[in-house]
Amino acid sequence: MSQIRKQSIISSMVVYFGFAIGFFNTYLFTREGGFSQAEYGLTGIFMAVANIMFSVANMGMPAYIYKFYPYYNDNLSKDKNDQISWALLFSLLGFSLVVLGGIFFKDLVIQKYGTNAPDLIKYYYYIFPFGMGLTLFSILEAYAWQIKKSVLSNYLREIQFRIFTTILIGLSITGILSSFDIFIKIYSFTFLAIAFILLSYLVYNKHIVFSFSISRVSKKFFKKILALIAFVYGGSLVFTISMVIDTIIIAAVLPNGLALAGVYTLAQNIASLIQAPQRGIISSSMGALSQAWKDKDMKKISRIYHSSSINQLIFSVGMFALIWLNFSDGVFTFHLQAGYIDAKWVFFFIGLMRIVDMGTGVNSQIIGTSTFWRFDFLTGMILLTLTLPLNYWLTKYYFGVMGPAIANLITFTIYNTIRYWFLITKFKLQPFTLKTIYTIIMGVGAFYGCYFLFNQLHGLWGMFSRSIVFLLLFISGAFVLKLSPDLLPVWQVVQKRLGIKKGE
Repeated sequence: MSQIRKQSIISSMVVYFGFAIGFFNTYLFTREGGFSQAEYGLTGIFMAVANIMFSVANMGMPAYIYKFYPYYNDNLSKDKNDQISWALLFSLLGFSLVVLGGIFFKDLVIQKYGTNAPDLIKYYYYIFPFGMGLTLFSILEAYAWQIKKSVLSNYLREIQFRIFTTILIGLSITGILSSFDIFIKIYSFTFLAIAFILLSYLVYNKHIVFSFSISRVSKKFFKKILALIAFVYGGSLVFTISMVIDTIIIAAVLPNGLALAGVYTLAQNIASLIQAPQRGIISSSMGALSQAWKDKDMKKISRIYHSSSINQLIFSVGMFALIWLNFSDGVFTFHLQAGYIDAKWVFFFIGLMRIVDMGTGVNSQIIGTSTFWRFDFLTGMILLTLTLPLNYWLTKYYFGVMGPAIANLITFTIYNTIRYWFLITKFKLQPFTLKTIYTIIMGVGAFYGCYFLFNQLHGLWGMFSRSIVFLLLFISGAFVLKLSPDLLPVWQVVQKRLGIKKGE
């Protein structure tokens, strides 16, 4: 567990720093006198559509890498390991199908989005290099996680990608990029850039040696590999569509769709702060879970499940409360465009959904690396069946831009409940303890204490006062109640790094 904890901490620090850059980018996008809401919304649409492209193009290759890497690594030398070669090849073939589908269905896209999101049609073909870059990077990232290079891949996705965006925004603000037209065209190649960097590193350090000779491992597990990718591919496809369909529906069905997509994108990006440690925990746990299933080490799987649940819940509850305390003041104090205040309640429901998703731990990764990965497909289909009609219905007829956020809270609660039930029934694995309840009660109590104490204070002073008092109450409470076994070791490491406590 110490290696997982170390990788999680480092990866999480990388993610936090990346989120800080992303938050700065969000400010530059949304401030008064900056980009329009429609222009910002288009970047959100690019990301949503690219994720769908990746989910179609990947052909189940990430799951293939996660599940079978230990078998390739234990039985083949590097020069005969053909796994990443086939994974990249089939993903490129998959993306070729995406391109053909995009050309074939362009008229349908024009029909659906031409009125409410005309810029999406204008820059339609520039989404494809963005999607291709995301596809290639994600396959390489899955492999990097298995060879314990998650810190590097997280750096590229969370920091380098955002630095490229910051540079482009800066060039636009200074007038070097004379128009949004040039900005979005260059932006569409940013994922290809970080994919090239990761590939170059892995090849240069001989972590990847391309081999298209079919190895004995590929021959031995061929039928199992096909069965895995068939089910998991379908499950991941519907899951990804469920995750990103909200922004796409807003652009399609609401008048001034791209501008409202900008409001929703702001809420999503702020809510992503709640999700900060999730990628670090997942990336550092995947290899350990794959190996634990191979070794039939249920105690290790249970420890990872418990630890991931309480650690993510502590962070998500604390971060949600901290943002909700300061949301309105943040919009007005930092002079964001007035229309973005509509993102407040969108954030509220997305934030609650993140708490539910993170509080249930790495349930998806445990199922995905087990022999019951077919369950991924079943739960994914349930999620999609609920998400698509509920998103459309609540958005168009009831809540407008808040509709997808409410729909996602409902559907992801059901989705994670089903997965919780499956793991406790099948393996007697469940992540919750009394400390789960203590965390939620402590978060609610600290929130309302700070709200009533500082409700009349506004601006920077009000935000600072609420934030400091909340953090003191919440963090000290977590230590006093010993909510997580990882808190004390992490604090001891921090003390040593700061020179407060000498190492033994």
